[in-house]
Amino acid sequence: MTTKKRIGLDIDGTITAPDTFIPYLNKHFNKSLTLDDIVEYDLTNILEISEQQFWEWMGKHEGIIYEQARLAEYAEQTLHEWTEQHDLIYITARREHLASVTKKWFTSRSLPFDHIELVGKHDKIEAIRSHRLDIFFEDKHDNAVAIAEEFKIPVILMDTPYNRLPVPCNVIRATNWLEAKAWVDKWLAE
Repeated sequence: MTTKKRIGLDIDGTITAPDTFIPYLNKHFNKSLTLDDIVEYDLTNILEISEQQFWEWMGKHEGIIYEQARLAEYAEQTLHEWTEQHDLIYITARREHLASVTKKWFTSRSLPFDHIELVGKHDKIEAIRSHRLDIFFEDKHDNAVAIAEEFKIPVILMDTPYNRLPVPCNVIRATNWLEAKAWVDKWLAE
C-alpha cells in the first residue's frame, strides 16, 4: 500500500500542452512560431516587444487562452489515477482574477483537484511550503531548480525547448506524461 502523497502541479505548460499560447502569439504578432522556436521562457525577446507590451497583450488574451487550453497528452488519465490515492494541489503563477476561468476549466473537463492556488507570480516557494508537498511538477526551469533546492523533494520538469538548462539530481526531466508517470509510480513504490 502506497502512502498518500501531496502532489503539487503547475498548470500552464505542465498539465496543459506547452504549445498552448503559440497559435495566439502567431495570430496577434504575425509570426509563424513553433514550440521549437520558444527557447526561452521570457517571450519578449522572441516576439521583439517590451515587457509592458507583453503584459498588455496577456491582459487582453489570457482569459480566452486559458479557457481553451488543451491538456498535455496523457495528463488527464494520470491525474484521475493519482487522485484515487493522493492529494492533487495545483499552484500556478496565474493571477487571482483568473480564478473563475481556471476552476471552470477544471470542472468542465472533470479534472480532479483538491486545491487550486493562483499565486500571481512565478515564485511558488511560500505556497509550496504552506501545502507541505512531497513532489512537484513544473515547466519553468528556474522554478523547478529553486523548488528542488529549497525543499529537497523531487521535481518533475516537463521537457520543453525553453527549459533545457542543466538541473540538479532531484529535478527529473520527463519528455511526456507517460514518462513522468512511470518515474512517479516507481518513486511511490519505493
